[in-house]
Amino acid sequence: MKIIKEIINFDCDAKELWKILTDVSRCDWVPSVDKIIIEDDCRVFEMEGIGQVKEKILLNDTKNMTLKYSAIQTVVPLNHHLATMNVLYVDDDSCKLEWTTEIDPDIFADAIHHGMIISIKGIKEVIKQ
Repeated sequence: MKIIKEIINFDCDAKELWKILTDVSRCDWVPSVDKIIIEDDCRVFEMEGIGQVKEKILLNDTKNMTLKYSAIQTVVPLNHHLATMNVLYVDDDSCKLEWTTEIDPDIFADAIHHGMIISIKGIKEVIKQ
């Protein structure tokens, strides 16, 4: 199993970043996703280069600003996928995002990491607006 971790500083209040991430139907910060459909506790979307993905939302904890989700249905066979996004308060004008993804098999780690990087850029663009 491969673990990918990104720690990113954002020039916004932690609650502003959390508001973007906690809306699990929102996709304006994911450049390769046009629309997300919510089915019970899952979100379903088409991702460019990957195909259809179904993710189960395991935790959406506003108090601790933690979102956990797992890809439970993908075009490629995954043995394990678990992503955790934690928003951390720094001060009134800045915060940090700790985004960790566990992936097995390891061969998909580069693609997952690339998706995280383009999504981080997308979040920064949404915050600028």
